[in-house]
Amino acid sequence: MEKRPDPGELLAYVKNEELQKKKGKLKIFLGAAPGVGKTYSMLQDAIDKLIHGLEVVAGVVETHGRQETEALLTKLEVLPKKTITYREHILYEFDLDEAISRHPGLILIDEMAHENAPGSRHKKRWQDIEEILDRGIDVYTTLNIQHVESLNNIVSEITGITVRETIPDTILKRAHSIELVDLPAEDLIKRLQEGKVYVPQDINNAIENFFKPSNLTALRELALRMTAEQIDVEVLLHRKGESVEKIWPTAERLLVCVSPNEDASKLIRATFRMAENLHAEWVAVFVETPSIGLEKNQHNLVIEHLRLAEQLGGEALIVSGTDIVTEIISLARSRNMTRIILGKRPKSLWKKLFKNRLVDEIISKSEEIDIYLLKSELEKMGEKNPKITKKSIEDKMPMVEYVRGFLTISLCVLINLFSSKYLGLSSQIMVYFLGVLYVSEKGYLWPAFLTSILSVFAFHYFSGPARFGFFLDSSQYFIELFTMLLVSEVIVYLSVRAKWQVRTYQIREQRTSEMYLLSKELAHTRGINHLLEIAIPHISRVFKSEVVALIPHHNHYLVPVLGHSGNIELTQKERSVAEWVYKMGKIAGYGTETLPDSEAIYVPLIGSKGVMGVLRILPQDPEKLLIPEQLHFLEGFSNQIAMALEVDRLQDEAKKTELKIESDRVRNILLKYICSNLYSPLRDIMNSAKSLHDRQSDLDPASIKKLGGNIYSHSEDLNHLIQNLSQTVELETETIEMSKSTHSLYQVVNHVLKGLHKRLKNREVNLDLLDKIIILNFNRVFMEQVFFNIIENAIKYTPEGSPIRISTHMESHAVTISIEDEGPGLALDEINKIFEKFYRGQTIANIQGMGLGLAICQKIIVLHGGKIWAENRATGGTAFRFTLPL
Repeated sequence: MEKRPDPGELLAYVKNEELQKKKGKLKIFLGAAPGVGKTYSMLQDAIDKLIHGLEVVAGVVETHGRQETEALLTKLEVLPKKTITYREHILYEFDLDEAISRHPGLILIDEMAHENAPGSRHKKRWQDIEEILDRGIDVYTTLNIQHVESLNNIVSEITGITVRETIPDTILKRAHSIELVDLPAEDLIKRLQEGKVYVPQDINNAIENFFKPSNLTALRELALRMTAEQIDVEVLLHRKGESVEKIWPTAERLLVCVSPNEDASKLIRATFRMAENLHAEWVAVFVETPSIGLEKNQHNLVIEHLRLAEQLGGEALIVSGTDIVTEIISLARSRNMTRIILGKRPKSLWKKLFKNRLVDEIISKSEEIDIYLLKSELEKMGEKNPKITKKSIEDKMPMVEYVRGFLTISLCVLINLFSSKYLGLSSQIMVYFLGVLYVSEKGYLWPAFLTSILSVFAFHYFSGPARFGFFLDSSQYFIELFTMLLVSEVIVYLSVRAKWQVRTYQIREQRTSEMYLLSKELAHTRGINHLLEIAIPHISRVFKSEVVALIPHHNHYLVPVLGHSGNIELTQKERSVAEWVYKMGKIAGYGTETLPDSEAIYVPLIGSKGVMGVLRILPQDPEKLLIPEQLHFLEGFSNQIAMALEVDRLQDEAKKTELKIESDRVRNILLKYICSNLYSPLRDIMNSAKSLHDRQSDLDPASIKKLGGNIYSHSEDLNHLIQNLSQTVELETETIEMSKSTHSLYQVVNHVLKGLHKRLKNREVNLDLLDKIIILNFNRVFMEQVFFNIIENAIKYTPEGSPIRISTHMESHAVTISIEDEGPGLALDEINKIFEKFYRGQTIANIQGMGLGLAICQKIIVLHGGKIWAENRATGGTAFRFTLPL
């Protein structure tokens, strides 16, 4: 059973494999700098796939004028690029939609960190790659090491150049494989001088800045390390998926075993130095078992050792189990540890003869894992090592367990005494075994152990051949008693071990379920206050603490937002601790190495773009929370909260950005249309007024009347435009009061037609109303505006003299009004756009107007509880239809 793979890890591996099968595979050709040959290697690999029958297309490949690269590209199908007009410039970008509709087996997308032109679906090219992968298409791409987000600061320190175009590390984790394309610094500089990297005028500048030999060597090391890390992750995943127990020494990993002794700090520091020399990961572990009890000072000593390991850059773990050796070896194999570091102490003659040391057991079971023994400093100084005592076991176990054991055996004795005529000796032994099993089931080792011994003496004294005596009449009976004792001890051991394992698994399951529940609830919630209303009670319940969240407001000043016990006024000292944690992004407060005099623990909420806030946690039992494993668990919760807060903030920023972009767009369109639509009538008004002013003595009454009519007509147009603008603003800001009353639909239509009499001229308007006294509940002013705008739209966009038909159709709960014309109709792609603000039809470009009339109609009809739409008539022309509730 101990050699079986972890079910959780195996299930996660299987789920990941199934998920990856549905998605495309990503291969990254990684280089230390431009010019190492990433694109060339990618094309060679792709052509090889093409030869073997895979459908390969080049989505976007940047050859930079390199002839050998262009020659390879000619062997592949190249997708046409999409043109984007930006600030009067034509830009050519990767066509994502064309690639998805083409759906090849493999697509090549060069320069993963490229930033797309404004107007593209995604801001970054790596987002295009993600969408393609999600649609089941394999992708080859290229990347320089300086574009990795987590290495951005390191690259900046090395080269003195800050790279703006970066990709998140999460996309690297999706890579099925990363192939390093490497070139020595001397060869790369030679290629640069030959003009194979940059154009000649940029060569000297590049060599003096980025392409220094020292820079290139450092970048090569970063690229090599990243590739090695990726391969290492693949090795670990493969080992878990295949349940491989044998250690694969692909990379050095050290495991140091911590004990509650003073000299454990020496082991930790020695492991740290060894890991530094080997550039290896290392882990410090303490195994907690039911057979080991620690006094409070020893428990605190273990915590100090584990904190020391974390401070030195290691990982600290507390593992619960029933056997120290088994847990250490199991952990070493699951984490692919290559070395185990233990303390070495002299062994007494008694231990050499009768007791096997922990070190000897680990060595015997370690097989291919190397074991390092370091001599104790305390032994060198001649001091006595402190021993683990059993006192704390009694402290943890209530006396009632010993009483329970005694009463249980007493009950077993009474049962056997009253039923001895009916039960044989073997059955009576079974009764005692049941009693031992009952006591052992509680999980306390010593009460169960003493109960098992007591059961043997009780059986011998009350049921044995020498009844009410301790005389042993034969060696065979002695063997029977010894067997009974042995079996009862086995029952105790297995029961206590099972109970301990159940407790351990329950703790793990509780942690997993609590983390899952928190993440699930946060995922469906938005708003800082709502998120914290969920998270704070959750943390308070799990860690039995009073929790307060401090979120930065104006000028990054931390303000308590919510507390489990209500708003808490913090002292100036506590505020200063919180401010320090917020600025530095490190845990501080009670029990830590920073500001330990505080009464609470302060944990930063760290997101990908910085610290989002601080959690103030005041636990009921601080010692339990200060265990590294608990602190890691708490940090996991804080990371979940920080991620939720960051997503909420990003969504708010995205909405604000989108709103600003839309506002700018509307403003620009508005200004454009105001200028274009006001210019023409104003010019005509000015010309007519000028003629009246300059030539009033020469004009006859008919000419004066004509010029006055022109002025009035164009003024009416201006008035109509201004009314539309004003009405649009009112409807958009929802400041208008929509008062309704009952009106006759026929009277409204008749009034509008009279107002449009001059514009209709000789047009025939056919009224096909079912009932001239249809009474509906609406705002008359706004409803007249709807009819006015739609009929005016028909007048503008249809041939002069063509008829207009207005009809109604009664339904059960509404009346449908149709206004039909015999114009050119609508293009298929503009039927859904016709009611957008500032949209004007495609058929006639020289029609005066701002494209607001139909948008106003839609808003008014929606406010009345109806709907409006447009469609092309079968016999030609357009029909505008809208409904009003009866």
